Order: sequence, then C-alpha cells, then structure tokens
Amino acid sequence: MGEDAVLMDMRGVDKHFPGVQALKQAQLQVRAGTVHALMGENGAGKSTLMKCLFGIYKPDAGEILIAGRRVNFSGPKEAMEGGVSMVHQELNQVLKRNVMENLWLGRFPKRLGLVGGREMHRRTKAIFDELEIDVDPGAVIGKLSVSQRQMVEIAKAVSYHARILVLDEPTSSLTHQEVEHLFRIINKLRADGVGIVYISHRMEEILAISDDVTIMRDGAWIATEAAKDLTIDSIIKLMVGRDLTQRFPPKTNTPDGDLLVVEDLSGKYDPTCKGVSFSLRRGEILGVAGLVGSRRTELLETIFGIARRSSGSIRKDGKPIVNRDPSEAIAHGFAMITEERRANGIFGGLDITFNTVISNLNSRNRRKYREAGLLSARKMGLDTQASIDSMRIKTPSRKTRIRDLSGGNQQKVIIGRWLLTNPDVLLMDEPTRGIDVGAKAEIYQLIINLASQGKGIVMVSSEMPELLGICDRIMVMSGGRLAGILDIKEVDQEKIMRLAAKYA
Repeated sequence: MGEDAVLMDMRGVDKHFPGVQALKQAQLQVRAGTVHALMGENGAGKSTLMKCLFGIYKPDAGEILIAGRRVNFSGPKEAMEGGVSMVHQELNQVLKRNVMENLWLGRFPKRLGLVGGREMHRRTKAIFDELEIDVDPGAVIGKLSVSQRQMVEIAKAVSYHARILVLDEPTSSLTHQEVEHLFRIINKLRADGVGIVYISHRMEEILAISDDVTIMRDGAWIATEAAKDLTIDSIIKLMVGRDLTQRFPPKTNTPDGDLLVVEDLSGKYDPTCKGVSFSLRRGEILGVAGLVGSRRTELLETIFGIARRSSGSIRKDGKPIVNRDPSEAIAHGFAMITEERRANGIFGGLDITFNTVISNLNSRNRRKYREAGLLSARKMGLDTQASIDSMRIKTPSRKTRIRDLSGGNQQKVIIGRWLLTNPDVLLMDEPTRGIDVGAKAEIYQLIINLASQGKGIVMVSSEMPELLGICDRIMVMSGGRLAGILDIKEVDQEKIMRLAAKYA
C-alpha cells in the first residue's frame, strides 16, 4: 500500500476503559477509492477503533490523519462535517418521526427561518433515486423493516458527501438481493474515490467486495493483506490465532416425537403470519428461511405472545396452551432471542447481572434468587458468573454495563439469560447476527448441545450456510404464509429461494 495513496491513516491508537485496555497501538490505513475490510473476533477492538475515528471516544494515544491532515474530532457532528460518516451496527433512529426527518436531523433545510418540508422531501427523494432505494420519505421510520431502516442510514451517510465511510455490519439484516443492492452502492462510491471501511463477519462478502483486509485481535493490529491474497481459512487463522477447521460442529442431536404443534396460526394485526402450521420435534433444530417481508419474525412473536393471534392453536407436549403475553410464554417453557438486541433485547444502562437474571425474576423460577423473602445479590451473582464462564463472555466484571460490551458479547449475555429459565422451546431470531466466526462456532455448538438435551429450537436466519450447516429441517416463509418444509437431506439453496418467492 503506497503512502501517497493513503486517504486515512490511524497510527498507534490506544484506548483504556476501567479494567480493560480496548486498543493497543492499533493502526489502520485506507486508500482512496478502495473498500478496506476491518475484521476480528468480538471484542477485538474494531468498533472501538472506529468510534475513536468518529469522535465518540477520545484516544488515549496515537494520531489520526485524513488526506495528510491531523484530526481529532470532538464528536460525530464534527466528524461528519470533516468528511467522515459512519453507519453503526445498532441503529439509533427517532422511531416516531418520518424517514426524511431522520435523514436531515440537525441540518433541516430552511426557508424564511422555517423548516422546508417540501425541499426536504425533494432532497430525500433525489438521494433515494440515485441509490435506487424504494422507501417513502414520509413513512414513519419505526414502522419500516430493519433492512429498510438500514438502507435509510446508508443514504444518510452518503448525503454528507463523505470521503471516508464506515459501514459496521451493514448486511446483518439484509437479504441476498439487498446485499447485492448495497454492493452496487459501494461500487459507485468506490468509483467516486471514497474510502470505505467495511466491518463484517461474513467471510464470503469480505472476499467479494474488499480490496484490502486488516485483521485485529485483542485490541491490536495483526496484519493487513490484499483481499485477493486471502482465503476464508487464512482469515480465520489470523482472527482467532489458531486453525478453525470446522465452521459447523458435528450434529449429535436426534429429533424424536412432537414437542410443539402449531396449527393454522394467524396474527391479529397486519403485517403478520397467516394460517401457518408446523410441528417441532424434541431435540430438533428447525430453521426458518425467507425473504424480508416473509413475516418470519412475526411468526415467532405470535408464538411467544408479543403479537396477538386471531386464530389457530398451539400444543406443547400434547396440551393446548395460550401465550397471551411473554410472561405466560416463559411460564410455559418458551424463550425468545430477538433480532434487534439493542432495541428490545438488553437494558443498556444496567449491568450484566441485571441483564442475566431479569427473565428469571418473573418466571416459573422466580423464587430461586430469594433469601428470607428478599432478592439475594449473592445468588444472582453466582448465576451471572456461571453464565459468563459458560458463554465465554469477555467482560471486566459482572458489574460492567452491558452496553459497554461488544455486540457479540451482548448476544452471549442474552442467550445465557434465557438458558437460566431452563426453557423447553427456544425461539431464536437471527441468533448469530453481528457475531464473529469464533463466537459463532461456540453458539452453534451450544444450540446443538441444547437440542441433544431434548429441547426444541426454532431458528430464523438470513445466512443460508448457517441454516444448511446446523438445522434438521428448514421451514420456508413467503408473504406471511408457509411455503414449504424441507428435510436437510433434500434441501439446497435453489429450492429454498424458489419457495421463498412463492407468495412474495
């Protein structure tokens, strides 16, 4: 990488938090007109390094140069005005306002001192047309799908005419077709000379879109290589410091007998699932595939009692049950890991202990933490520490706020939380979203182990290799309806995609 081609240069960056050194002499050099992948396990320091660039964190040491000029942004506003935009993995939007207001927040176009709504709509529509984004500028953003909200954030970043664009797990909520759309946008920006930092755990995407790849481990720079010189195996070895010969563990579970039977299930309020029937066997991992809009999430929410149902029945162990709300679902032995952990999976400002035991404080196991009628900090601490150890959660202590953990470690806390309720049925919506390859292997093994214990798992995933790698059967949703259920021995990606388009 020639020095004269470098658009952004981060050198010797250190960052300490209480009890942990997050960055140790980290470095990153990005050339103009290239896509530079930034990779590493959860907790490797990728997002922390980018937050130092973006002015969210102040580095303890090191320097940042853009086009040869030293910068030290005081916050995101100054960074964006200085030519750096960032699309965060966890979306942070004003959900009750519309799309165009979110896009121009803090810089509304004005006419005679008043916000120009017509001009704002025109500018938004122009950006969306240029990027081929099919979203109504006047739509309330909280009513959009996660993937649509993600595309709005990408459009917002582009609207700043940034020279450096950071994309943190941009495809974690996107379908294959939407990923191709994103890549078209990236290629356009690359051709315009923008330097793009691309953070992702999806190896195939990295090799398909990147020019250069930097690997981080434990907060430090490990290597920077041309993407054309790397393979999936070599990336994994650099990331984890060891060979990871199997991405998917051997399956040891044996499905046997119906645990859950769902018949003609429909939600009460659109958009929702319609007339879905399926069975889940004891010890089975049932995958759920489908395009965005297929209502996979809505199906899980209706089963768990988050969404109201209008018709249909649910039987567990042969007995009819009604999950009118999540509390009843937990009491009936259900657990649900949601897709959007920051929005509805964690209590960000509270510590790991609270986030670990919360589901047990109002469940069939609620008495386990009581001593003399009061909650026992000792008992809650023991369960939390056991969860931290078993899930290999990287944290200074169990008193650390969960929002200070990496995304993957947050997800591990959530999974550990639900396992403490000892559920029979686990509903998992994108359980490995934003998790690195090493942690994914651990979670795959955990899922298989749970199935081997006779638990039933329903797992929504947008990653086809994941579904094919660990599931026993794959249920395909299309337009809110069940399009088909395929045994893993007879399934391939073409069959799944054909069914996914059946009612779309």
